[in-house]
Amino acid sequence: MDLNALRIAVVGTGANGASIGADLIRAGLDVTFIEQWPAHVEAMRADGLTVHLPDETQVTPVEAYHLCQVAELRTTFDLVFTSVKTYDTRWACELMKPVMRDDSVMVGLQNGMTIDAVGDILGAHRSIGAVLGIAANMFEPGVVVRQVPPSGTWFTVGTMDGRRTERLEQVAAALAHAGVTEVSDDIRSSKWMKLIANIPEMLPSAILGVPLLAAVALEGVRSVMDAASREAYALATDLGIRMLPVLGKTVEQVPDSDQYALDLLDVVLERFSLPDTRVAVLQDWDKGRRAELDAFSGYIVAKRAAIGGRAPVNEAILGLAERIEAGELSPSPDNAASLVASAASAAADAIQRS
Repeated sequence: MDLNALRIAVVGTGANGASIGADLIRAGLDVTFIEQWPAHVEAMRADGLTVHLPDETQVTPVEAYHLCQVAELRTTFDLVFTSVKTYDTRWACELMKPVMRDDSVMVGLQNGMTIDAVGDILGAHRSIGAVLGIAANMFEPGVVVRQVPPSGTWFTVGTMDGRRTERLEQVAAALAHAGVTEVSDDIRSSKWMKLIANIPEMLPSAILGVPLLAAVALEGVRSVMDAASREAYALATDLGIRMLPVLGKTVEQVPDSDQYALDLLDVVLERFSLPDTRVAVLQDWDKGRRAELDAFSGYIVAKRAAIGGRAPVNEAILGLAERIEAGELSPSPDNAASLVASAASAAADAIQRS
């Protein structure tokens, strides 16, 4: 397998996309960065990409383009990794479509079920799903703070129909330069496992405006997180999702109960969280950006409603997050009492209605 013959693009070079892309470049692969933040593009062009790892700092020269320059490219890419926000996935697919061939693939290095959006626009045969375990932040253009090194980073990749194709093998081999990589024959279920892990951490800790470990330590918050996790697990079970080992778990470590949802959060807390690790939703709010509410609790609420029923704890969490996006609240530990009370009230109301 000659990875050096492949042309690779990374669309969305924030903390995750940029640091993963840098690993591929440092492995000698042909990688082009495509980014929507002008200052970030200019910083990388001028000084390269700086990645602060736990034990070292790496500065990697990169070839970076603004989004508007994609129309100027006169080449095609074999592998396109995208790490844009979930709500940006569809336009990113349309953006890259002219520079992809029929046998090119797009790999969603993202949270949420973006495999479907990619498949809708590019075709299922060109959509490769990915699950990733990584912790990285970006607070200034051209600089990433990667809190988990490649040795502790974890990927699972797979095609929508479960087949092991040549492109899938190339994707797995490329990502192996950035972390431990596995191939799944059921990527939808694998992504659901990551979703179950994300549900309790993303919105609750962001609402509280503090790093994840600090949020878990606040009184009553872990109980809310666990309740939200259990709702996500129950929905996955009703949808026929297989419970698979992810984030370094083994088959033997997958209990046949919703305890697995709690176990996955424990893995996130133990392996991918430092005292200053702030979840992606909070990083977006800190930057004044819209967050991916529909990819997390919003997804659980909508999917549960679609098949009948409610996910009351996730509804309560989503409601507070929407108030923050509307400017009615600010992320703060002062929201802890409201989070705990609203989740408890919603759950009690749902029990009374049933």
